[in-house]
Amino acid sequence: MSAEELDVSFESADAGASTTFPMQCSALRKNGHVVIKGRPCKIIDMSTSKTGKHGHAKVHLVATDIFTGKKLEDLSPSTHNMDVPHVLRREYQLLDISSDGFLSLLTDDGDLKDDVKVPDEQSDLYKKLNDLFKDESKDVNVIVQTAMGEEAVIDAKEAPKSG
Repeated sequence: MSAEELDVSFESADAGASTTFPMQCSALRKNGHVVIKGRPCKIIDMSTSKTGKHGHAKVHLVATDIFTGKKLEDLSPSTHNMDVPHVLRREYQLLDISSDGFLSLLTDDGDLKDDVKVPDEQSDLYKKLNDLFKDESKDVNVIVQTAMGEEAVIDAKEAPKSG
C-alpha cells in the first residue's frame, strides 16, 4: 500500500486525551474532583457506609458542580470506578471585555484567546472584574478553569507590576 492510497485527514488536533479518567470510589478524597450526572464536580463531603452480610460498602458523595455551583449527590459501591475529570487552571492577562460578552485574553505564548465568556452579571466575580479593569484601570489576570470541554473564569486579580 503506497502513501497516496492512505488519504487520511484528521479533524482535531488534540492528542486524543480523554476528558476524564476512572478512579475507584474508595480512592476519591474530599476536595478532589469527580463526575456526577455527567458534570465535573468538586467533592465537599463523603462518607462510607458498611452494608449487610453480603453487600458492598457504599460511598455517599456530596459535591458541587465546578461551573454552576449546583449541589449534586451520588451513592456508589466503594469497589466501583467513577470518572474523574481532568481539571486545568490557567492564568491569562485580560486585554479587553468585549460588548458581546466575551473576554479578550493573552496567553503565555503571546496568542489571543477570545472564547471565554464574561462571568454572570449578577456574580461577585463580574463586579470584581469590572472594578479592577474598568473602574481602576489596572492590569488584570484572570484564572480560567477548564474541564470536560467547558471553561469559565473562576477568579480575577490585579496583575503583578513588571519592572
